[in-house]
Amino acid sequence: MRLKLMVPHEVALDEQVTKVAAEGRHGSFAVLPRHVDYVAILEPGILTYEAEGTEHVVAVDGGTFVKVGDEVRVSTRAAVPGDRLEELERTIRESFRRLGAEERDARAALARIESHVLQEMYAFEEGT
Repeated sequence: MRLKLMVPHEVALDEQVTKVAAEGRHGSFAVLPRHVDYVAILEPGILTYEAEGTEHVVAVDGGTFVKVGDEVRVSTRAAVPGDRLEELERTIRESFRRLGAEERDARAALARIESHVLQEMYAFEEGT
């Protein structure tokens, strides 16, 4: 089956796989090629998949999991692939820390824009 892992603005992974496992809101699960169609809300955690006899791991920041036919589509805000859990833990901390800082900067910029708009609206109302 084909696994497509999508993050905002790009496809992070598009690979032929024989098994996909993840952690959903109602517990962990795994799907195989002949598994029935399936939909789940993912919890932040580790998604594993098997390709060419090798198991791979990807940290995902929650998201959705949809299996239809022979295709599995995972959509998440952030994904960090790795080969071993130990390496992945370190990479996740660094990546999510960077994403957190970028998100804080974006929120601060948005707050400045909102403040400016409110000041302009107030000035406009005072002028009339």
